[in-house]
Amino acid sequence: MNRRELTLAAAALSLGAPWVLAESRWPSKPIKLVNPYPPGAVSDSLARLVSRSLEKHLGQAVIVENKAGAGSNIGSESVARAPADGYTLLNGSSANTANMSLYAKMPYDTMRDFVPVSLIAEVPIVLAVNASLAAKTVQELIALAKRRPGELSYASAGAGSPAHLGGALFTKLAGVSVRHVPYKGAAPAFSDVMAGHVPLMFTNYAAVIPGVESGKVRILAIGTTKRWEVLPDLPTMAEAGVPGYEAGAWYGLLAPTGTPAEVLARLEKALAAFDTPETREAVRKLGAEPVISGPQVLRARMEGEIVSFAKLIKESGITVD
Repeated sequence: MNRRELTLAAAALSLGAPWVLAESRWPSKPIKLVNPYPPGAVSDSLARLVSRSLEKHLGQAVIVENKAGAGSNIGSESVARAPADGYTLLNGSSANTANMSLYAKMPYDTMRDFVPVSLIAEVPIVLAVNASLAAKTVQELIALAKRRPGELSYASAGAGSPAHLGGALFTKLAGVSVRHVPYKGAAPAFSDVMAGHVPLMFTNYAAVIPGVESGKVRILAIGTTKRWEVLPDLPTMAEAGVPGYEAGAWYGLLAPTGTPAEVLARLEKALAAFDTPETREAVRKLGAEPVISGPQVLRARMEGEIVSFAKLIKESGITVD
């Protein structure tokens, strides 16, 4: 370093820029990735796949901490209030956008308190029915629901969950009255659908695989805008007769607002390396689709969902408080 460079470096330090040098050494200690859901769920498995990839490319341990409760709000708030230094990150999801309208009082503001790094994966919502139900297509289900308004019911993983919102969107667009039955998780909801106690459900694909394999459950359609390559013969909801339908969940990496740009850039680069044939296969086995997008796509997704969810939640009268 010549005399001029030394002079400039000294000037930068005197102007209060030592963090520039400090962050160039990031990460110098383990990173915490908060998953605001219980262990064992799809979100937990995705978080652990991401943590292993980040560890490989950042050279530091990435510890997944499950901090569940209040529809992801407890864990999310803990990250929103954490120092914006790159050492506390959030396995964010569509709950962070829906909760802005589901809860009367929020402990954080999704767009103000978080900065997006990248989408990680999307989890398609499927419409599944008990095999004994006299409806083998979406159109037959709609006709049945119209003949028996208010008599049919659909299960979901809980009030305000992506599955619940997917069901509410279906009843709105199809013009049918089908009662919502919330459960504490997808597993008990699926058990009752497979047993025939509830005729149908909206859920992620992985949750219904055992029922499909046993022949006790049929999947009628998927909530994506185009067919999913994992299930190429399954029609989208729009193809099946509900135009405009799109429902599902996403997971993505979020950091506290104020996290240095250099740290965000390194995280984005490390996540890009997550997109390998091995990880894509592992993600699809979870019933999800890997989507590494970068921050701009995730920001646009979040902003759009806050508006669309607010409209759906208001029109459907959905509450969780």
